[in-house]
Amino acid sequence: MLAQQLVNGIVLGSIYALIALGYTMVYGILMFINFAHGDIYMVGAFVGLWLAGSGRPGFAAVLLGGMIGAAALGFTVERLAYKPLRKAPRLSPLLSALGVSVFLENLFIKYQGPGFRPFPQLVKMNAYTLGAISVTSLQMAILATTIILMICLNVFIRKSRLGKAIRATSENRVAAGLMGINTDMAIATTFLIGSCLAGAAGVLVGLYFNAVYPLMGWMPGMKGFVAAVLGGIGEIPGAMLGGLVLGVAEVLAVGYIASSYRDAVAFSILIVILLWRPWGLLGKPSKVNL
Repeated sequence: MLAQQLVNGIVLGSIYALIALGYTMVYGILMFINFAHGDIYMVGAFVGLWLAGSGRPGFAAVLLGGMIGAAALGFTVERLAYKPLRKAPRLSPLLSALGVSVFLENLFIKYQGPGFRPFPQLVKMNAYTLGAISVTSLQMAILATTIILMICLNVFIRKSRLGKAIRATSENRVAAGLMGINTDMAIATTFLIGSCLAGAAGVLVGLYFNAVYPLMGWMPGMKGFVAAVLGGIGEIPGAMLGGLVLGVAEVLAVGYIASSYRDAVAFSILIVILLWRPWGLLGKPSKVNL
């Protein structure tokens, strides 16, 4: 039973890790928490739903469409709601993010309704058993997708010219600008990539739980934030680790305590990590500026 729960926790945690990556990348480059990130994840799920219902394209096409839709929205939000506030007091972009979040939620409630919408099953549900562990083809697809996306992100950040520009801007935006780096492009690309990963997470959650709805971004968005803080906000490997730890802890809490404690576990972890190690598991004390 424990082995099966660990597998389920890793699958869920890999989705949290995708969401956490968006938070940690934006914080690393702007020292700003994008609380509209969960709703961008929700929009990605709905874009995937619309594509899945229009001619039944395959899993890859729906996933890619959700990622592109979320990326376009994230880029637009950064240009319109955050870029004009870069030199404003730090509370201003935070309030702007909350405003964007409320706007997106109510927009989708108005035009899509507040209820649950079933997500078409795009992956054939086969089960594979190895001893006490049973893994479905959908879980395998989710794990494979998240691993591929995380590897691609790491390669992009560490090897590409634009990825190096993002890292330099994250270290010191002023110095990067003086060295000829287009910091505005680096910031916009960071939002675009983070939103793209959130869109992928939205489609995967829609498939995993077979439902999407306008308020679906709030709690997973907060858990993605918890995962980012747990791993060390601003640290990409930390976001991945934090997501996996949070997913496993949540599944174990459901299995050994009660399902009603699912959300309480996430926020208990946040409280403990802030008291014990506020810079996170892989973070550095000098980078914390909360």
